Amino acid sequence: MAAMAAETATPVKAPELADSQQTVSQPVVAQVPKAAGKGKKDGKKDAKKKSPAEDAGEGPSLAGHPRAVRSVARAKSWGGLAGFLFAGYVSLPTSTIVEAGVRALAAGVVCYVATWAGAVFVWRRLVILEIKAREQQLITAARAAAGGGEPAAPGAPGGRAKAPGT
Repeated sequence: MAAMAAETATPVKAPELADSQQTVSQPVVAQVPKAAGKGKKDGKKDAKKKSPAEDAGEGPSLAGHPRAVRSVARAKSWGGLAGFLFAGYVSLPTSTIVEAGVRALAAGVVCYVATWAGAVFVWRRLVILEIKAREQQLITAARAAAGGGEPAAPGAPGGRAKAPGT
């Protein structure tokens, strides 16, 4: 390790002093950064790194929505339990208890995953609808504040509803 540090170390002059320029008795070692692309693998890793916003996808994240997180977790647990109990009940009379248990576990896992996917699907739509509703509330409030207190009629361009016949 010391040999490698000696290879990459380069002496650097000490900062300029007010009276004179002096070099430090022991040279200050500046570390040279490692080459970014020594192997193809390292270069590809750097190129594939994304920012957190890009990593999350294009839509809003359900992980930050407290009601969605609780609801999805509750749906997963009930789905897995229902699948387990149903498959156990149906397969118990037709096979041994071990086979029924294995079938019940497999059905519970399948129902758990299917319920999770369904809950995430539904909550993505609900979160988008909540965002659009909040956006409309803010637009209406901004128009009311700018237009003198009268809220804009839905579908009316320009913020004010026109009287019939004018």
